[in-house]
Amino acid sequence: MTREYQVVLYGATGFTGRLCAEYFNTNYPDLSWAIAGRNEEKLKTLSEELNLNCDIYVANSEDYEAIKSFVKKTKVVVSAAGPFAKYSTKVVEACVEYKTHYTDITGENHWVKGLIDRFHEKAALDGTRIIPSCGYDSIPSDLGVYFSVTRSKQPVSHVTVYHSAKGGASGGTTETMFTMGPLPKEMRDPFLLNPKDTVSETQRNNSSDNFSVKPIPGTDDFSGMGLMAFANTRVVRRSAALFDLNQKSYGKDFTFKELGSYPSKAAARITTFVLMSAFLVIATPLRRLVRPFLPKPGEGPDKETRDNGWFKGLFVAKLQDGNEKRFEIFGSGDPGYKSTSKMVCESALTLAFSDDLPFGDEFGGVLTSAVGLGDPLISRLMKAGITFEDIS
Repeated sequence: MTREYQVVLYGATGFTGRLCAEYFNTNYPDLSWAIAGRNEEKLKTLSEELNLNCDIYVANSEDYEAIKSFVKKTKVVVSAAGPFAKYSTKVVEACVEYKTHYTDITGENHWVKGLIDRFHEKAALDGTRIIPSCGYDSIPSDLGVYFSVTRSKQPVSHVTVYHSAKGGASGGTTETMFTMGPLPKEMRDPFLLNPKDTVSETQRNNSSDNFSVKPIPGTDDFSGMGLMAFANTRVVRRSAALFDLNQKSYGKDFTFKELGSYPSKAAARITTFVLMSAFLVIATPLRRLVRPFLPKPGEGPDKETRDNGWFKGLFVAKLQDGNEKRFEIFGSGDPGYKSTSKMVCESALTLAFSDDLPFGDEFGGVLTSAVGLGDPLISRLMKAGITFEDIS
């Protein structure tokens, strides 16, 4: 694929988009890239403030012709323009039309389900990799499970991950959550993103979204509700199903559970209560009263918060022979922003530069980070300071 650019960053002037622009500019000065977005003045200001050496494209999310003008010139589009159901659908459509790889930071599984229904078949036929959810939603869970399974070197029946993190929230994230509102019952399916006929009765019976507050074996911590579990579990289950379909099964009737990890029983109970209350507010008209008091789009945690943040995932893998192995993923930097920008940028660069992507050059579809990027992305992330370890 010979293109003018290696990467185009769409939604560059948003909070996370700006962090992505900084990441590319600081770490890859020789990158051939461009920025794109809806507001020309903001794009020019961003370019001047960061002293960017890249081209600029102005494209409203509904202007398909303007979107195509940059999509057809690049190997990869990375989108930070959320809510993605509102701003990024036509970008994906253009990527599928022009056989341009795509990645983003969405956690909007209902939107990803729509992409699968509309674009998976053509992208698969053309070898185009459309890989949503390459930020904190859902790389730590998805690649962490992939790492745990592949390094166990034998079939795995179940993985439970316990996530802990320190960071802040941005207006873009809260805007997405409040825009989504309550999802219809069919969109709450634990296997929402799975291909048809890939769920066994055993998997269905052991994949509920329930959680409990109790000690985490082998640690001093307690489990509770996981902040991003609702989004991440669907992505991991799609990965497992796609590997099954491509003869690289995680294990017979593989199941996955995601929980939060907290330093005490009280912390687990309090945080779980707060999270449940927040989700209830989002699902009711009360969200209209609460939204004005939260960060606005373009706002986010300050540099100190971003620099002092971190995330960790403890993965407990139950092997089919009855044994257990433990793995850990860790990253410094606020998970939702500093680490997310790192993860999605490295995902885009993996698509642009790797010559050993999983399943070969002709493989494509609406994929996941594990299936579409796999070990090449893990290698890049480890070089960028995100650790993956066997701690058994």
